[in-house]
Amino acid sequence: MPNIKSAKKRVRLSEDRRIHKKHYMTTMRTQIKRVISAIDAGDKEAAVAAYAVAVPEIDSGVTKGLIHKNKAARHKSRLNSRIRAL
Repeated sequence: MPNIKSAKKRVRLSEDRRIHKKHYMTTMRTQIKRVISAIDAGDKEAAVAAYAVAVPEIDSGVTKGLIHKNKAARHKSRLNSRIRAL
């Protein structure tokens, strides 16, 4: 445990940020999983609809600083290529 006052504050703030970001990360991952499950089921229409919902969630993860922009682009590209392969 930290002994210095500023280090104690840093631990508090880090925990608050972790809890705040957890909601957005979970939402983003859930949307990605919905696209993948629709692809695995072979339902192209559902996959396209889920992809349309997932893309703004992934992009908002970039603007909130949750993931890097290249990682977001990679996710979107891979999901889109899997949908086109159906």
